[in-house]
Amino acid sequence: MQPQRVFGFAHGAVLRAAVTAFGGLKSIHGSCYNFCTALPKHITYKELKNLLTSKNIMLIDVRETWEILQHGKIPGSINIPLNEVGQALQMNPRDFKEKYHEVKPSKSDTVVFSCLAGVRSKKAMDTAISLGFSSAQHYAGGWKEWVTYEFPETKQGH
Repeated sequence: MQPQRVFGFAHGAVLRAAVTAFGGLKSIHGSCYNFCTALPKHITYKELKNLLTSKNIMLIDVRETWEILQHGKIPGSINIPLNEVGQALQMNPRDFKEKYHEVKPSKSDTVVFSCLAGVRSKKAMDTAISLGFSSAQHYAGGWKEWVTYEFPETKQGH
């Protein structure tokens, strides 16, 4: 007996190809799901405070520079405005250090983004994740929440 033909292909070959394709999609979906949910992507005030105390973090404030000069910043944060984040994270380490006066984070470092109220920091986090910064997170409470717990760091001499 000859195998049944579908559109000029042996039925068995088509079936095996479909099973392989769908099986591959299932395994890709499963690994993406596990990878994407491995870390909580937003952190609380308390979690941020603990990370800052441990010094195991790069905190990037994505507000505009004038906002930071006018209102203050979370101590230990560096300012990279949202519209520069994608370019900054792709800079070579020497150029990053020259522009931002900090060592460029590696893709495995804990990078946390903050802004005024969590909207821009979420966008920055999404950009970082798309560039391979798998541990990127954002402080959803932002500056508005931070000042309810802390006194702002004042900018002196600049």
